[in-house]
Amino acid sequence: MGSEDLIEINGLNSFYKGRQVLFDVTFAIPRHRVTVIMGVSGCGKTTLLRHLIGLKPTGPGEVAIDGEDLGRFSEGQLKAYRRRLGVLFQGGALFNSISLQENIAVPLKVHTKLAEETIRIMTLMKLNMVGLSGFLDYMPSQLSGGMRKRAGLARALAMDPEILFVDEPSSGLDPITAAGLDRLLLELRETLGMTLVVVTHELESAFLIADRIVMMDEGRVMAAGAPEEVRNSINPRVRQFLSREADPLQVNQESYHDSLFEAGK
Repeated sequence: MGSEDLIEINGLNSFYKGRQVLFDVTFAIPRHRVTVIMGVSGCGKTTLLRHLIGLKPTGPGEVAIDGEDLGRFSEGQLKAYRRRLGVLFQGGALFNSISLQENIAVPLKVHTKLAEETIRIMTLMKLNMVGLSGFLDYMPSQLSGGMRKRAGLARALAMDPEILFVDEPSSGLDPITAAGLDRLLLELRETLGMTLVVVTHELESAFLIADRIVMMDEGRVMAAGAPEEVRNSINPRVRQFLSREADPLQVNQESYHDSLFEAGK
């Protein structure tokens, strides 16, 4: 880990209702690059993300932001850090009762004292960036799933964040729409020089956009490095995930249930 790293995670452990869900997680997130955190459902990706954006408390020495200990941040420091972040939640997390323009304007109204007209211009700029400039007055319910994701991305970009966290961008999208969102994320990295942290379980998407991949399983880091390093990992669990092989236990359970179904016909 070095000065090129914006975020450093050092032996992060996490618990939920007394049960440990992250075990000694250690890796670094480089500046101005796309870091993809991937693994099967329930492996700890979202819990890790909650620590990194300050929604879940972190112990001293476990996470450093620009060399500063996140676990020792005061409330003021934590608020300042969060202002540097943009977050695209899995479902877009738009407010259904207000228009697209009003959704994008929320962070600007909460965190700035800009004039209404300035906010309107800025929201239009963000919607234009994600290809939705003609949908300013639309309600979220009038949009397709892919458009809602793009609208959520526009809101995440409202404050011109230094770091963009993206949770399962391809979830619920068809392959063509998902590929378009992947290209958009890469364009943002190139044009705005942002640091992106993307949580996903989609292999094709991960290897397309990642500069660095962190593979997790059961709360532990199985592999971390450039995409080719991870692809060439000799870790059996990593190779199983990359080859999309089911667990033998799961296969046996499915065969058992299938046999019961056949017997009941």
